[in-house]
Amino acid sequence: MKARFILDTGPLVAWLCPGDEHHGWARAAFAQLPAGGAVCEAVLAEACHLAAKDGIAPSRVIEFVERGRLTLVPLAGELSLVRALLDQYADAPMDFADACVVRLAELHPDATVCTTDRDFQFYRRNGREPIPLLAPFGG
Repeated sequence: MKARFILDTGPLVAWLCPGDEHHGWARAAFAQLPAGGAVCEAVLAEACHLAAKDGIAPSRVIEFVERGRLTLVPLAGELSLVRALLDQYADAPMDFADACVVRLAELHPDATVCTTDRDFQFYRRNGREPIPLLAPFGG
């Protein structure tokens, strides 16, 4: 599978939650993104948790994958490299979902990461390469 975009937690939560500060941006971004973007289990788990805190059924998050809007990319075989990213950015701090998204960006070098997280402006893939972003902030 060759991903054209990789989805982080923020845009998914923003799209589902009308009260989110990035809701309008997420709706516009999702309207222009093709179906089949890559998402990992860590992002889905985080999005389910955050959406539920906002009163949104976690099953709505899973619907995105079931309907083919997103493609689930398991990273079980990548855990040692995800751990290395967590160690590298221990002072950031980088959370597990962010490390998984960075690893996906390494595995899919032509993909853009869709995020609302400014930390992705300084995260690097493969040690030093900036990650192309689709985000509500400049950069």
